[in-house]
Amino acid sequence: MVTQAPPLPEVGEVPDVVVGTGPLSVDEVVAVARDGAAVRLSEEARSAIVRAREVVAALAAAPTPAYGVSTGFGALATRHIPTELRAQLQRSLVRSHAAGSGPEVEREVVRGLMLLRLSTLATGRTGVRPATAQLLADLISHGITPVVREYGSLGCSGDLAPLAHCALALMGEGEVRDAGGRLQPAAEALAAAGLEPVDLAEKEGLALINGTDGMLGMLALALHDLRRLLRTADISAAMSVEGQLGTDRVFAAELMAVRPHPGQADSAANLVRLLADSGVVASHRGPDCNRVQDAYSLRCSPQVHGAARDTVAHALAVAERELASAVDNPVVVDDRVESNGNFHGAPVAYVLDFLAIAVADVASMSERRTDRFLDKSRSHGLPPFLADDPGVDSGLMIVQYTQAAIVSELKRLAVPASVDSIPSSAMQEDHVSMGWSAARKLRRAVDGLTRVVAIEVLTAARALDLRAPLEPSPATGAVVRLLRANGVAGPGPDRHLSPEIEAAVALVASGAVLAAAESAVGDLA
Repeated sequence: MVTQAPPLPEVGEVPDVVVGTGPLSVDEVVAVARDGAAVRLSEEARSAIVRAREVVAALAAAPTPAYGVSTGFGALATRHIPTELRAQLQRSLVRSHAAGSGPEVEREVVRGLMLLRLSTLATGRTGVRPATAQLLADLISHGITPVVREYGSLGCSGDLAPLAHCALALMGEGEVRDAGGRLQPAAEALAAAGLEPVDLAEKEGLALINGTDGMLGMLALALHDLRRLLRTADISAAMSVEGQLGTDRVFAAELMAVRPHPGQADSAANLVRLLADSGVVASHRGPDCNRVQDAYSLRCSPQVHGAARDTVAHALAVAERELASAVDNPVVVDDRVESNGNFHGAPVAYVLDFLAIAVADVASMSERRTDRFLDKSRSHGLPPFLADDPGVDSGLMIVQYTQAAIVSELKRLAVPASVDSIPSSAMQEDHVSMGWSAARKLRRAVDGLTRVVAIEVLTAARALDLRAPLEPSPATGAVVRLLRANGVAGPGPDRHLSPEIEAAVALVASGAVLAAAESAVGDLA
């Protein structure tokens, strides 16, 4: 078992995020989940929480059973629970549902789901006490992160098991990691931070575990990463078009207007800007050029990258609706508590799966562009495999193998999880979303696309060096210089390539490749 995780950024490095009755943004989720921002409940949220708790307290005192307040749960909802057993009911619910298994989930995912659960509590629709919501906020702000396991969520009723592991920590039970990444019992971590665990009251256990927060948090993180990664894929495509003596004429705005998909237009505009003032492109432009059409992987990159961008835009619209939602069952409405099905993760699960399809296709096209550099019959004068002494040297032959292996994995990850419902809870929960599983595979897919794009950038940079004395464009030349200054060497005899691949991956993942290109042409669309 891992006993140490990387420490969170120092408190105060990132501005606090205020959690109110309205929606959080994707950027706010990233700030808390990944960047370690602390959180504060707004006064409006505190007032809403108090009002909802008054409704639940009145129902708890009434003789009529109310689901989640004075009854059991799921298939056991028909049992009325006497007053003296209701605190035990809430504890038992959390303990029994904290049944995850497998490796630890990444800390940024757990912080994201904690924040999103707090956001729902802040709407005043769940009926928790103010102290319970405040303790959840305190755990986030102190960097105390419950240990959540990989397996356990079916995405309906929401992410029960992952959220139950977090609720367990509020009770002072289970394991957590502190801000320094050290694994320790929850009770010890709370005590060290000067925090007291809560004794859950009526409805609170259910309110803490009944939501789509895990899958939604992972969707928000993926959207943040993909917005940067798809612009970087335009950069790698531009480098490939340039390095393979392709034409930029096919990216003209008037051609894009004939088929007015917004993502396609943005991607093509990026390619035009990235290839502007390229000595390589200029060298074969004019009446003497005998190239009629470039291969699809070059010519059609705006169509594929653009479709992926439009998919991201659709997924963002779904995420924003979910971020504006109060997902709980039952939910407080006016002066009553109503059972509902809003916890079902289908809307989120569908777009998580849709994004995995787009990711796989963008990566597949990137791999095809890379492969063209390595084939002497298709590379327009470059040496086989971009090797220094072909036959003695293998050049980048196996780099493409690595890229191909990842692309194959991404195609498998593109198989949708959301169609794979499996019944549970004695057939009470007889249709589930599998949204958590869709989110987990999308995280792996985004990492894979990052690596595929990095390998294309690495390969295209070597090809551009081999086109000397022709000069690349200012944008692509800036990317080549970035690589050369950060452990990715240019052409030469064979050497250990794995460290160079990882260096290129880090530059893509950090946004450094995007920043280098934008330093020459301004912000890309």
